[in-house]
Amino acid sequence: MTTLRVLIAEDDPHIAAGLAELLAGEGYDVTVCPDGVDALDRFRALRPEIVLLDIMMPRMNGYDVCREIRRTDTRTAILFLSARSEEIDRVLGLELGADDYINKPFGVKEVLARIRAVSRRCLALRDAGPRDGPRASAAETFVIGDLEVSPAELRARRADTVIDLSLRDVRILALLCREAGRVCDRDLFFRECWGYDHLPNSRTLDQHISKLRRRIERDPDAPVIIRTVHGVGYRYEGG
Repeated sequence: MTTLRVLIAEDDPHIAAGLAELLAGEGYDVTVCPDGVDALDRFRALRPEIVLLDIMMPRMNGYDVCREIRRTDTRTAILFLSARSEEIDRVLGLELGADDYINKPFGVKEVLARIRAVSRRCLALRDAGPRDGPRASAAETFVIGDLEVSPAELRARRADTVIDLSLRDVRILALLCREAGRVCDRDLFFRECWGYDHLPNSRTLDQHISKLRRRIERDPDAPVIIRTVHGVGYRYEGG
């Protein structure tokens, strides 16, 4: 299952909770910590692919955390989150090895766009080879209906149209493609696309499928890629 681990180091509990909910909804495996020392400990233990760092944190600031990470790791994507918008702050962050710098307050669409951009780089690096041990490769491109889905790019294409996808979107489409012609029940979706530790909720699945249909189906009211099997789940007919 295509997955990416994200470490959020943010001392504002409201911002941290909002980011965690947003990214978990996209399909990321999210860990949150409230200060720089804890962030560095969690990084060493979990080895996440993406780190979101607030700059002004207790015990150790984000710049120092970034500096420590970059001593031994050049592949992890690091994004600074900061209310400090001075050019010197941005330059310092990038010179320390950060991949991006997001000013607070930020919008949901901006954060998702930047996270997806670094996610594509992470997935490409994963395909290029291991960082410090065996790593799961991103799945190969596959075709479902009239869409060509590229998991490593988090995108689907229909002729000249490009559709951005989340990690969870890719998992759902890959599952339906693999099980073409068979009904995928709700338990299977939650097991493979949300994970074992997620509490199943039919409304969560139905809402996600509805949003995905609006982006990938030519006519969302008469879907041909993700068809509903009432009372059971969803199916892709194949062919």
